[in-house]
Amino acid sequence: MYDLIIKNARIPKGENDTVETNILVKDGVIKGFLIDIDGIDTKEVIDAEGNLVIPGGFDSHTHFMDPGFTHRENFLTGTSSAAAGGITTIMDMPCCSKPSVRSVNELEMKLDAIKDKAIVDYAMWGGVTGEDVREGNLHNVQEQADYGVCAFKCYMTPSVPTYQRVTDPEMLEAFRAVAKTGLPVGIHAENFAMADYYTKKFEKEGRTDGPAWAEARNTLIEKVAIELGISFAEDTGARLHIVHMSSGIGAKLVGEAKKRGIDVTAEATPHYLTINYKDAMTEHGAFAKIAPPLRTKKDNEELWEGLANGSVDFVGTDHAPYEIETEKDYEGSTIWNAFPGIPGVETMLPILVSEGYNKGRLTLRQLVNVLSTNAAVQYGLYPKKGAMEIGSDADFAIVDLDYEWTIDQKDSYTMAKYNPLHGMKLKGKPVKTIVRGTVVYDDKDGVVGQEGYGQFVKRQRISKLTKDIRYSSRGEETFANAPHTWINTK
Repeated sequence: MYDLIIKNARIPKGENDTVETNILVKDGVIKGFLIDIDGIDTKEVIDAEGNLVIPGGFDSHTHFMDPGFTHRENFLTGTSSAAAGGITTIMDMPCCSKPSVRSVNELEMKLDAIKDKAIVDYAMWGGVTGEDVREGNLHNVQEQADYGVCAFKCYMTPSVPTYQRVTDPEMLEAFRAVAKTGLPVGIHAENFAMADYYTKKFEKEGRTDGPAWAEARNTLIEKVAIELGISFAEDTGARLHIVHMSSGIGAKLVGEAKKRGIDVTAEATPHYLTINYKDAMTEHGAFAKIAPPLRTKKDNEELWEGLANGSVDFVGTDHAPYEIETEKDYEGSTIWNAFPGIPGVETMLPILVSEGYNKGRLTLRQLVNVLSTNAAVQYGLYPKKGAMEIGSDADFAIVDLDYEWTIDQKDSYTMAKYNPLHGMKLKGKPVKTIVRGTVVYDDKDGVVGQEGYGQFVKRQRISKLTKDIRYSSRGEETFANAPHTWINTK
């Protein structure tokens, strides 16, 4: 007796093919795949109707603001938005909560506050700041790693007051501490001195237009920060990860570092792949303000190329919503003092399907890798998450590849009813989201998952992505995913 059979499921096979099968689920995990299910007993049957069934998306970069900033978002609304977008696991950042997460005690306080709210499963980033370095609290790094966090976050530019940025030498010390754990250290890669100087300069000169924000914090500011991070990784042996990388030059820098054998990975975001600063910030102003800023159409295409050739490893959203009336568009607000951040978890999978797979920028294998598998490997959750293997969690997104629809910023589960992707026409949408064998979202009924169903998932092991350098038909170097490496099975 099985708990669930997903029949008529079209699942990925090889680089770009699919095969129709029936998926058997029991006790929340995948138990097998059968062509013929006649005579098989099950409690529930879901008919996928020949739609594509892939591992549920893994958004490894969210700011759900809970506890402490729940006027912006909370774990119920954030994970509901994830469920509606085909995301079955999220990984929340340590900074945007009260208290921020920089120790096991603070992590447990956060987990206790959110444990009865989540719709989908969730993992956690650990934290390390300049203050931790100055006050001699780097012992907290190993303690958080032992508890089960998946990576550590550093800000080169300011975040919230309770999560201070690192100076260059403080970042080097943080790299050394994190390197001992074997886990990645993610950096917000913008040079603080340059970003601070030019934003003040442009504001003093009287620039009030939206694009001024992006022009003040141009790609050189990200480029030099990535170069410094790569140098520190090379010196310390730390596993460097560039979060929300915005530029094509960033992808090239990461690719070149990989060729030199440096342990560096990078993520793109849906907005850096699809919209540009001139159009979006002219139309939406502060509602398109993020850090790093939006870039150019050329950067959009170079990041897609990076996802295809392996210099960019996967996609996360940097879902960071703010309250419109007090933080985005309030009396006295300008492009300089409005808060930088946008929602995104609900549209990540549809954008990758529509603009990536359906438009031929990504193969089916690449789609699954950048949407789910690669992040799960990177953060030690594979094959529990990010896989369709016997024994993996029964996390699925059932995707109608032909579903045509338009992003509407008001029609979303996030509390932030603004989105610079508003009005974008897409082809492809999740029609069901399943977490551990239970439907949490249905296109007809909306979010149907129960509050508190989502579980905290500790890191299962330490693992890393490996890359083979190959050559295209034009003689250009590209990367291809090779089998991942288990560092240990702690």
